[in-house]
Amino acid sequence: MGMRLTSILLVATAGWALVGCDQSTEVADPATEQAAVSSDGTAQTSAPAAYTIDWSSVASGEKPAHRSTYEYPFAIDSQNVLDYAEYFDVDAATAQHNLTISMASNEALSKALDQLSETYVSHELTDGNEMTLVIHTTPDVAASRYDYVLSDDFAKGLVLPIVIKPDGKKGDAKAHGEMVE
Repeated sequence: MGMRLTSILLVATAGWALVGCDQSTEVADPATEQAAVSSDGTAQTSAPAAYTIDWSSVASGEKPAHRSTYEYPFAIDSQNVLDYAEYFDVDAATAQHNLTISMASNEALSKALDQLSETYVSHELTDGNEMTLVIHTTPDVAASRYDYVLSDDFAKGLVLPIVIKPDGKKGDAKAHGEMVE
């Protein structure tokens, strides 16, 4: 009986010692929290550090093409180019460029989304003199900009600027059946 009581006490003591060594609830993970000291000297915990997209893993490896000598898939005097130029009030060369970039933009978007996953909120392509892919994310992503060089044959070598905006903005598009007021 004495031996059995001793082994129970040993197991209980060992279990208590192991639990006492577990400091996971007492020590903050430096990767997810940063401590700050307020003006009154008390410690406060700030929000997690912003996630930064790794543009080197998004890069296509292509060299940028020269816009002035690029052979676009749309003729500069085609109806699509002329309509775009008129609607967005840009010259025909810019319209030709923007139409091509917009049709190939999913290549850049999909690579960026591979990293952003659940922090992605919405995206948009800006029209005008410089087409830009703007990706809206949750606030925990660091704002950044990158000039992506397209690699698909359709727009190979053309540059699409990408801007990450951690503003949480959702698109203006309405769901199917939803009325615009």
